[in-house]
Amino acid sequence: MYEPSQLRTFLAVAQTLSFTQAARRLGLRQSTVSQHVRRLEDATGRTLFTRDTHSVELTEDGEAMLGFARRILEVHEQATAFFTGTRLRGRLRFGASEDFVLTRLPEILEGFRHDHPEVDLELTVELSGTLHEQLAAGKLDLVLAKRRPADPRGELVRHDELVWIGADRLRLHADRPVPLIVFPPPGITRALALEALERQGRAWRIVCTSGSLNGLIAAARAGLGVMAHSRGLIPPGLVRVPERAGLPELGRVEFVLVHGRRRTAAQGAADALAAAILAGGDRLHRGGSRPADTDRTSGPGRQP
Repeated sequence: MYEPSQLRTFLAVAQTLSFTQAARRLGLRQSTVSQHVRRLEDATGRTLFTRDTHSVELTEDGEAMLGFARRILEVHEQATAFFTGTRLRGRLRFGASEDFVLTRLPEILEGFRHDHPEVDLELTVELSGTLHEQLAAGKLDLVLAKRRPADPRGELVRHDELVWIGADRLRLHADRPVPLIVFPPPGITRALALEALERQGRAWRIVCTSGSLNGLIAAARAGLGVMAHSRGLIPPGLVRVPERAGLPELGRVEFVLVHGRRRTAAQGAADALAAAILAGGDRLHRGGSRPADTDRTSGPGRQP
């Protein structure tokens, strides 16, 4: 028997790779989080995490447990809803960042629609900055988006490293401005990229602006320039720019769930969708093989 509370704790640690962040998400003490993980490891007879004072990583058995834990919790929640007779209703205005266009978020939304057929789900896909503005204006009930640096609001879903990506054949020259492919303002990734280049004193020029992620990807695949992007969400056909290109580090980015400040009739549905996203957070990365982030150049001056 695997206790649902222990599985939820396991998923929170696996998605945040932090016992401290998992404790904050779940409203538990860090010692309780450690206890839940230890008991789950005792129940499986396997080590699920390798951890030291600096990092937490999933083991191969921990990776396998991700799918099992998610499915067990989904069935558990479906059974609970069925036998308690709770049926959510109403209109739920949900906003998701462009970053998740190529992930398995649609699977999570499909499962939510199946479990709560009487909820009228309205999806808005926009830039993270725009979604935060719409949420503040009361136009959305729940948002899944990047969080601005130093912004404490939101429930952490996952964090990732921001990296520079481009076409495999792209050449960069140190004596020329960096050709940038960016979202328009108020894109959070755009702001972070420009700030990093300004700090380095590196010249840059914008070669493509698009409010659509697919538009940016098309420009990058055509070799027009480079773009800042989450390492775990690198689209097919693009690769990480190697360190020898001399581009500045971009730091980390956090993806969070943020509820509207106003209590609405959709609150119950928003809570249920937030729970589904948190439970399925391991699916919020690009499907298929892991993104290429190694130097695949074959000659001098050739930059992926």
